[in-house]
Amino acid sequence: MAEEQKIINLQESLKKFVDHLRELKRSENTVLAYETDLKQLVELLEKRGVNHPTAVNLEELNQIKDHYFKQGYTNKSVSRKLNSYRAFFTFLVDQKIIDKDPSAGIEYPKTELGAPRILSKMEYRALRDTCRTDPRISAIVEILLQTGIRISELANLRLADIKEDSLSIRPQYSQPGRTVPLNKVAQQALERYLAKRPKGKVDNVFITSRGKAFLIRNIRESIKRFSEAAGVKDASVNDLRHTFIAHHLEAGTPLPTVAKLVGHKRVSTTERYLQYVQPAKEVEKLEEL
Repeated sequence: MAEEQKIINLQESLKKFVDHLRELKRSENTVLAYETDLKQLVELLEKRGVNHPTAVNLEELNQIKDHYFKQGYTNKSVSRKLNSYRAFFTFLVDQKIIDKDPSAGIEYPKTELGAPRILSKMEYRALRDTCRTDPRISAIVEILLQTGIRISELANLRLADIKEDSLSIRPQYSQPGRTVPLNKVAQQALERYLAKRPKGKVDNVFITSRGKAFLIRNIRESIKRFSEAAGVKDASVNDLRHTFIAHHLEAGTPLPTVAKLVGHKRVSTTERYLQYVQPAKEVEKLEEL
């Protein structure tokens, strides 16, 4: 057994893994999700008297999995936690901190992929009308709805990324950069916001009244608040992206084109939306929502 294996405990192992994720430039949301799941794991293991990664075994992990179900966790939540454990122990094996992955034999609960929330024309028009009094949120809604980009990509937009009729989406994490068209509706909403955008030290497109970057969590909260005000129930930021994908597939935009626009690595990811829409004859021009 390597010298490091004899001295490193679970807390130190977790810190190494989190540092590794940041070195890979994973998003802070991703890092936080892993860290939260694994801190909970470490705490439960330590309560069982397990303090070193070499002492973790499949039986302990199965007991912890059963504990989550008794606490009322869903199959989806437990599966996410098990994915975190698998990534953690795989890292420890790669680092030669442990010899074998104790989570390798664990059985995952069955989960079903839920249907995406696709806003109706009445819903997204109601949201649009409600946002008109706030140029920043109005521009955010239009860009997400008219381009289908991710919320992280929108939060990462810089002023230099705005072109006459397109946006340059910067590469981030494992996602390559790309260019997405900006139609007249989105252009006009963006122009209205930029005319009133406060001055700030950061060059993010979307900033707060104090000139700081408008954070993802605040964007989510704002969209949720405006959706509720518009009477659009159970809506989230991601639903605008779902709506863009579903609308353009239904309007006849070719599947590979939609996949490229939204940055899906695999066309099969986009293809799953086809079960929720009735595609028309293929067209070349993107329609406005």
